Amino acid sequence: MASPVPWLLFLSASALLLGAGLPQGASGKASSPDPAIYEKQIRPVLQQFCMGCHSGATPSGNLDLTAFRDLASVQRDPVTWRMVLSRLNRRSMPPKGMPRPTEEQYQSLITWLTPLLNTPDSVRPKGVMTPNPGRVLLHRLSRTEYNNTVRDLFGISSRPADTFPADGGGGAGFDNNADTLYIPPILMERYLDAADKILSEARSERLFIAHPGPGVGGREAARKILAYFAYHAFRRPVETAELARLMRLYDAAGRRGASFQNAVEVGLKAILISPYFLFRYEEDRHSAQPYPIDDYELASRLSYFLWSSMPDETLLQLAARKRLRAPGILEQQVRRMLASPKSSALADSFAGQWLRVRDLYTTAQPDPQKFPGYTPALRDAMYQEPIDLFASLLRENASLLRLIDCDYTYLNEDLAKLYGIKFIYGPQMRRVYLLDRRRGGVLTMAGVLTLTSFPQRTSPVLRGKWVLAQLLGEPVPPPPADAGGLPADDAPNKEGLTFRQRLEEHRKRPQCASCHSRMDPLGFGLENYDAIGRWREEIGGKSVDASGVLADGEKFQGPIALKQRLLEQKDTFIRNLTENMLAYALGRGLEPYDAPTVQKIVTAVAKNGYRSDSLILEIVTSYPFQYRVDPSRILAGPINDPPRKTHRPPDGKAL
Repeated sequence: MASPVPWLLFLSASALLLGAGLPQGASGKASSPDPAIYEKQIRPVLQQFCMGCHSGATPSGNLDLTAFRDLASVQRDPVTWRMVLSRLNRRSMPPKGMPRPTEEQYQSLITWLTPLLNTPDSVRPKGVMTPNPGRVLLHRLSRTEYNNTVRDLFGISSRPADTFPADGGGGAGFDNNADTLYIPPILMERYLDAADKILSEARSERLFIAHPGPGVGGREAARKILAYFAYHAFRRPVETAELARLMRLYDAAGRRGASFQNAVEVGLKAILISPYFLFRYEEDRHSAQPYPIDDYELASRLSYFLWSSMPDETLLQLAARKRLRAPGILEQQVRRMLASPKSSALADSFAGQWLRVRDLYTTAQPDPQKFPGYTPALRDAMYQEPIDLFASLLRENASLLRLIDCDYTYLNEDLAKLYGIKFIYGPQMRRVYLLDRRRGGVLTMAGVLTLTSFPQRTSPVLRGKWVLAQLLGEPVPPPPADAGGLPADDAPNKEGLTFRQRLEEHRKRPQCASCHSRMDPLGFGLENYDAIGRWREEIGGKSVDASGVLADGEKFQGPIALKQRLLEQKDTFIRNLTENMLAYALGRGLEPYDAPTVQKIVTAVAKNGYRSDSLILEIVTSYPFQYRVDPSRILAGPINDPPRKTHRPPDGKAL
């Protein structure tokens, strides 16, 4: 099979930022934007206050606003303008000390931009943003999905896919993105090896659900076994021709003298290397319009979203009866699946990647001489803490804002000692209620604090960047080549300057100031935590300065005040979380035409008290989750994907 071509131009979902509700006219309907307003009222304000820095050969933040000469050019790049809207809402641009718009001008810009970015498709100018559920390439099972699927299919506990080549991190940085799940030649060899290993480890009673005996011939028993496993492995009914090919393999093995068991295993191995098992295939209907996926495809999307695994018997039976979309059934199934232990896969796979705590196993390397207490066991507990918190929010339908601040966390003995919490014994993680608000929420967890530090010191820059990118969805561009460096440790230098004082000197450089003014204050608020997350009052004999001044001029002191400041931006946080989880659920990066879906979900989540089930239910009932489009037939609009060739699995003749 040809390897899918990756998307070369993907728009990061994490860059879609703060947007308010739709303004309503007298009729209660949003109106189409007027090109003359941009040219006569909006662009002159941008030219007066913004284009002085955001223009030329080296524009600040790599953003050249002079390129947006008319309304159409703005509409073609909603990602950039959502970032602009976020800065306007927070009054963080222009930076302090520069000429700034009046409050009336700020409001004018915000009022104009908000409906432009969030207007539903039905009122958009014709040809600008047509309804589009998005295009997903043929979706290969990721390593996690493969391991979980063979676990549920054959009852094995090993993880054969761990020997496969690493999956990529595509749109929004998730390894289940279809665009980056390639098929290198070595992977085909590993599939064959894995199939042999799986069949050797599976229990006979799990495999051989039928046996030759009185009144039951060997071929009849084999047909029953192969039909059962093909149905569950392919996650849909098996066609007569497909089962016939499997039976021909069984027959051929028998003619060569193979036993009944060995002959059946030949057919089972063919199932395990079939493209219909290895790929989450959805049928194209050769329609120029989007169409709803069928119930089996919906069951598969649902199970791989919430469980990273195949649909169970309940989902398959509902799909067979076309009952999955019946009133109340889908919500019932979502709640059932979230209550299952298998939903831990969503916390581990989604939260582990979104919060980047998986980096603890790769890039985080605290100096063993300076931090001898950082052991593999402690690292494992650091990783598990945010995963367990996220899982608890799903199980208990709790507020997603607990990710920012929470009165409990999950600890074992090693992690509790690091936090200075007594009377926690043993390696198992358990819920611990917190009396000290300096802990609580992902921001103050040791895993996050460690992965945003250097080997010998903390990094206010990395920590601030993490807050902006992971929590608020505002990525920071890489530093310029001539940005210079900072010392490896945070001890005061021979002149007595603290690390913070040296960093403040560094950020005075014009090419560094615009980004550091956003990142550093957030990171300074976490300076009471050392490079592995322990609380400290001093650095090199001098008191820790954990104060910060945000871009809007507001001052704060320490992590408690920082968490409160983030809670004041809860809508920005929820939008970013929504964008990331929607991208994960769809297996693709978000595109501009997904903006109305995001807005609808964010509005519903806020209305329902930011509860986790609201986010999940809104995603699984959303237009892009329930619909698909034949990319070989749909006409490309100005911002839609161009027509692309559909990658369909072979017809199975290789079986």
